Amino acid sequence: MLSSKMQHQEFEPPEELRDTIKCFWHNKIDFGELPPDFEVVPDGYAEIIFYFGNLFSSSYKEGQEPLPSPFMMGLLNQPVHFFSKNRLEIIAVRCFPWTVFDLLGLPSGKGGMRTFDHPIAQLQSTLNKYVEAGKIEEALTRLKQYFLQARSQVATGSMLFKAGAAMTAANGTMPVSQVAAAAHATVRTLERNFKQSSGYTVKDVSGLMRFEQVRNRLWHYPDSNIAGLAHELGYTDQSHLSREFKRYSGTTPAAFARKAKKGKQAVSNDFVAFVQA
Repeated sequence: MLSSKMQHQEFEPPEELRDTIKCFWHNKIDFGELPPDFEVVPDGYAEIIFYFGNLFSSSYKEGQEPLPSPFMMGLLNQPVHFFSKNRLEIIAVRCFPWTVFDLLGLPSGKGGMRTFDHPIAQLQSTLNKYVEAGKIEEALTRLKQYFLQARSQVATGSMLFKAGAAMTAANGTMPVSQVAAAAHATVRTLERNFKQSSGYTVKDVSGLMRFEQVRNRLWHYPDSNIAGLAHELGYTDQSHLSREFKRYSGTTPAAFARKAKKGKQAVSNDFVAFVQA
């Protein structure tokens, strides 16, 4: 069975990082006789990915292309496929999209997968030694130390953090005007600052957050009533939910639920590659 070959763990960030980082996580997969490809479905987070093992490549643009480690997986607007062989381990940082660029000192921008020249790449060899020795806790401690130092250098205003907290608490269902009110800002000021920081609008990110809620619910509870989900999560109606779901996943909610129910979803229940379970 697919999931028996995979291990996934999530780790809470230190208190000082909880306004910028959702969690740290570790995945280990032994493909063996398993298919060497897996799919990553969009969600409302940006990921900084370190990987260890065999060549890890993607078909995001055209064909398969090698990826450096680390790389960034920003907000996606469509699924992405990855390929590996034999053994793959990942240590990653799941960031809020309105904080990740400031945290790394990079200019914001759209585009799902991003490679970048950055001092954080110097951690690769250190993390690799820990991973090879099976010392995952030590690897994560080193990564946390790096981000604690990076966070201390970031002079961020409270507006985006208040807006992000409101959006997260509402699972993306809060209108932009209410997000602005929660951030004590005008809609125009919030939108300008949010897009400058994340590369996306409040509405863009809210849409992904809401899609993520539907996707997670259908994965864990594939018999969920789709019309009921539409009402619960603030969609106009079931057809609105279905359009948005297909826009981000490439498939209908019903087809996704059938796939989940049969256990053939490429991203298994405990291998949540870049996807929060």
